[in-house]
Formats: sequence, structure tokens, C-alpha cells
Amino acid sequence: MRDNKQTLRARVALQRESLAPAELYVWNCLIQEKVLGFAPYRSARIVAFYSSIGNEVTTTAIAEDAFKTGKAVLYPRIVGRGRLELIRVQSREDLRPGRQEILEPYAGRAMSKEELEGALIFVPGVAFDLAGGRLGRGMGAYDRLLEETGAESRFVALAYEFQIVPEVPTDAGDRNVDYIVTERRIVNCCDAATASLN
Repeated sequence: MRDNKQTLRARVALQRESLAPAELYVWNCLIQEKVLGFAPYRSARIVAFYSSIGNEVTTTAIAEDAFKTGKAVLYPRIVGRGRLELIRVQSREDLRPGRQEILEPYAGRAMSKEELEGALIFVPGVAFDLAGGRLGRGMGAYDRLLEETGAESRFVALAYEFQIVPEVPTDAGDRNVDYIVTERRIVNCCDAATASLN
């Protein structure tokens, strides 16, 4: 299982990091535009973002919209040994480079599981399948975070279309996502038969 994950992670990550800047810009714009018109995002009161690294899909435009429309905006902070906690911020100016130079909140308290109930949580990843299987960065931090959130929270992956593969190898500790937004479509992983919401 580990070898399968490592092989898939390396292959897709290499393809992602090889994207041309112009292509990257266009696809990021398309993905974020889809999210801004996405009903679960529009109705969400609490939205958690990730800080992208490398050529991961960015969330900056969505976060700016969330601030402007009065949503509670959260970002993760790394604590302990690869554990994440979600912190409310008032603007992106509340973020500073943390471990591995990833932007994270430099102050604030962690939101409780009860406070996260019903949150829409955007998660990074390297590869996904239509059933919601997710291959992350390799540390398991987001799997643990998703396990700690309320049952009514929804998880949304932002990815390029080539990051969707036939099947992601998973084990008991892996958490699925509910939706995947790419430059071409929105996939409802809870109803794989629909495949796309567009």
C-alpha cells in the first residue's frame, strides 16, 4: 500500500510541478470561479482554507470573497507532531510563514469540534478518485484534522483534472472528500453516479 501511494504521489506531483505558468494561472482562475458559484460554498457560514505550496491550486480569490461576504475564515496551524488546528483570521495579513514556510495564523485559538460543525473545509491533495479517495502530502495531518471535525462538516478538494485517477490507494486512517472541483467540473463524490455537477 505504501509503495503504491508513494509511486502515485511522485508521478502526479511531478506532473503538477511541471505545469507552465500560463496554464497554471488559467486553471487556478477557472477552479476558483467554479467554487464562487458552488451552492455549498455560497451557503457556508464557516469556511476553512489551506495555504498552497508549489503548484497546488490556490485559494486566495475564494478567501477574499469569504472575507468580503462575512463568512468566518479559518486557516490551519501546525502544532505538535504534524497535527493541524483551525484558527479564525480576519484577513490574509494574519498569516505568517510557519513550519516548512507554509503560511499559517500566527495568533488565535483553535476552533473546537462543536464550532466547526457545518464548516466547509478545503483540503489539498496530490491525487483523488471519483469516490472521494484522497492522497495527501504524505504526513497524514489533514486526515487527522478531518477526523476531528463535526459530522456535518463538508470536505472539498481543489485539483487539476489530471489529478483525478481511477483509484487512490487508501487505508483505515484516510478520510474521503465530499466534492472535487477541477477546471472542468465539480464532482459530487457522495453520488459517484452523477460524476459531475458542472
